[in-house]
Amino acid sequence: MKTLVIVAHPDDEVLGMGGTIKKLTKNKNQVKIVIMATGIAARRSTNFKNSSKYDVTKDDQKIIDKQISTIKSHAKKAAKILGVTDIEFLNFPDNEMDTVSNLEITKSVEKIIQKFKPEVVYTHTPFDVNIDHVCCYNAVLTATRPKKNIIVKKVISFEVPSSTEWNFTSVFKPNIFVDISNEITNKIKALECYKTEIEKYPHPRSPKALQSIGNRWGTVSGYSVAEAFSLIRSLED
Repeated sequence: MKTLVIVAHPDDEVLGMGGTIKKLTKNKNQVKIVIMATGIAARRSTNFKNSSKYDVTKDDQKIIDKQISTIKSHAKKAAKILGVTDIEFLNFPDNEMDTVSNLEITKSVEKIIQKFKPEVVYTHTPFDVNIDHVCCYNAVLTATRPKKNIIVKKVISFEVPSSTEWNFTSVFKPNIFVDISNEITNKIKALECYKTEIEKYPHPRSPKALQSIGNRWGTVSGYSVAEAFSLIRSLED
């Protein structure tokens, strides 16, 4: 089975469904990861940390471009741990994907779907504080709208710790749970590849937090460790 994972930023794929990706590849599924935006350019800084300024100098931009290259290399290493070699980077503006038309983003997703021909597409939940995550969801939903002879049979959304849970007015409500008891170690190792993104507990983007979140969904689903998803649409033959 071909599975397409569309995320806004490097590390979203690990945080949201790293264990499930590993499980899919272990079971000989073909997985492609697409990362839509740079992930760190919005920080407007030269040290990977967030800055309150918006405008940057040309010299700063050169350093930021190098940081983007660094995080892409981290993404490739993380993907390898999860068993994925097919990873594609697009260049939409970080945390400003809402400045791009939904049509343009949708067309880029449609092009990838037509070429890769996935049966299942995973992407962000729309119940999220990050605007890029929401834009990805909207584009995927549009690109996979049901038509005759449609390739994509299922569209599934996931949470991203350090983003989804901070959208306090709307709540991610999962209805699919995947047992990742045997894959949680790989998920944490993949996160650790993102040396500039990993944080100390109790930050959600930390190894201990990922373990805790997995345990929490395990208590909901009856597994030791689980990842949670929401089924957006399923077409059955």
